[in-house]
Amino acid sequence: MDIKLHYAEAGAGEPIVFLHGNGENGGYFENQFPFFVEQGYRCIAPDTRGHGKSERGDAPFTIEQFARDLDGFFDDIGLERACVLGFSDGGNIALVFALLFPARVSKLILNGANLNPDGVKRTFQRQIEREYARLGEAVAAGDESARRTWEYYGLMVNEPHVPPEKLAAIKAPTLVIAGTDDMIVSAHTRLIAARIPGAELDFIEGDHFVAHDNPDAFNRRVLAFLKNR
Repeated sequence: MDIKLHYAEAGAGEPIVFLHGNGENGGYFENQFPFFVEQGYRCIAPDTRGHGKSERGDAPFTIEQFARDLDGFFDDIGLERACVLGFSDGGNIALVFALLFPARVSKLILNGANLNPDGVKRTFQRQIEREYARLGEAVAAGDESARRTWEYYGLMVNEPHVPPEKLAAIKAPTLVIAGTDDMIVSAHTRLIAARIPGAELDFIEGDHFVAHDNPDAFNRRVLAFLKNR
């Protein structure tokens, strides 16, 4: 890894690595850290490459690169294995990480993840594509201040691309969660759960941001999974 990832950490015990979504940072999990620390977990939330306080570096801005960055991050902080909880693009990173580095994942929690851009409801994806095109024009015209945001949108337009049949390789106990009114197509969320052997599936009342906006229900469901698996 050509950069060091900035991260927040609190608590002690079984480690949970929290992966934020596109354009965000580890602070997204402000409603998870106190709860899980109180429950006896070590909570760790890195900022993805080019997000929050982490450097951009020169490596490709892709989900696979972020998963490889996470492997390096585990090494950097002396973490051999952890439960990995990812939201949105963080869920996509967690999924690819579990496929590339299965020995590092004790449990896997995917919140609002998708296997490909078609997993996003078309109403939302059209807006994303339009903004990506607009920002691309600005970058081409020399507006370097738009480049970072353009890269964020590019992730949502061009990634991820995980064939459903690959999910059978995931052996870690897995929980798949989405909001009842999520921007991810519900059938797509069900497909992810169905293809991961033994995965649990749940829909929490709310939209894409249920971990932040409905933390009580989200945290209780995650805790039940952690205690029972």
